[in-house]
Amino acid sequence: MDVLKLNDQQLIETYLQGNEKSFEVLLERHKDRIYTSIYLFVKDTEMAEDLLQEVFIKIIDTFRKGRYNHEGKFIQWALRISYNLCVDHFRKSKRQTKVSSSETFDILTMIESKDDNMEDHIIKFQDHTRVKHIIEMLPEEQREVIVLRHYADMSFKEISQVTRVSINTALGRMRYALINIRKMMGQEAIAV
Repeated sequence: MDVLKLNDQQLIETYLQGNEKSFEVLLERHKDRIYTSIYLFVKDTEMAEDLLQEVFIKIIDTFRKGRYNHEGKFIQWALRISYNLCVDHFRKSKRQTKVSSSETFDILTMIESKDDNMEDHIIKFQDHTRVKHIIEMLPEEQREVIVLRHYADMSFKEISQVTRVSINTALGRMRYALINIRKMMGQEAIAV
């Protein structure tokens, strides 16, 4: 059997039947997305790696105890676990979630550009810096939706499941975040 061709549910079933390779494929398939969602919250490479390991330990534990619910998608469930672990991490460290790029990782620099000249590069860097600064100033719930939607590439349905709010609430938070971003950008333009 070629486990690479199996869907997530089939991989889980074959893993529960004793095929360890199935879990390796499942891990490899989703680890980058889960890691990115964790990193965007904790902004620390080592902490994100530790939390990623915790996520997969919880997943294995849930599988082995027979408590995995077949409803929904595996990735949404795994992202909810990672979100909850991040929240627990922040509660333990009594730090507030702050979404920003660090010196070691900047999501905005990962956007491809074609042969920018130096002036275009400087303008793009200034724009990215300005957007990051504005996102940092948003209320936590709005900042969270922006990060999950645009950086973790999650749908509003996935965001609602991970944050445990209704889709309408997630959409409302996005709407208010965009209104606030426009307002702040307008205020910056007036100040300049």
